[in-house]
Amino acid sequence: MTHAETLPLAAPDLTAVLFGLSGCLVDFGARARQHSIALPEHADATPGALDSLHSLQRQQIPCAWLDELPPALTQPLSASLPGWIKFAQHSATNYPWPAPNACWQALMALNVSRLDGCVLVSGEPRLLQSGLNAGLWTIGLASCGSLCGLAPGEWQALSQKEREHLRGKATMQLFGIGVHSVIDHLGELDTCLADIRLRRLKGEKP
Repeated sequence: MTHAETLPLAAPDLTAVLFGLSGCLVDFGARARQHSIALPEHADATPGALDSLHSLQRQQIPCAWLDELPPALTQPLSASLPGWIKFAQHSATNYPWPAPNACWQALMALNVSRLDGCVLVSGEPRLLQSGLNAGLWTIGLASCGSLCGLAPGEWQALSQKEREHLRGKATMQLFGIGVHSVIDHLGELDTCLADIRLRRLKGEKP
């Protein structure tokens, strides 16, 4: 065996990561989507969101957010996000979610040349289905997306048993549409992305 053969293979880098906005990066519980209004508290970053973005920036992995909400809502919602993260504005009139066009357009805005290694993270089932239709790896968020739909205070006020029930129900719904991984919130994203890199190393495809 040669020296080169003894070296472990490195897990491949990710190409790009797309995020939903409401119920993912900001707006825990996707309440702006429910009520069609963006209150100041809706713009608060969800747990782990800013750390995840800065981690991706350090790794020089391009990322963008997308949403089907109108600019009148997305502009105030995204106010707390770093200025360098790109947003991919998409007209949902002709090709609404779960059509793959919004995801492809977001990757084009990032000048990404290939689908291989591209990931979509969201708590919105229809956007996740769009990512699946586009050929992306998908990560669903169980607690902070629209499936639970609770404000942070409401979520924390639940008993542990109640949270586990809602989290479990949302997880089953997300796996039911075919997502590749489900995590609670973006505080668990780094570990999940590392797992996807290992799955790619083993030859798994989305």
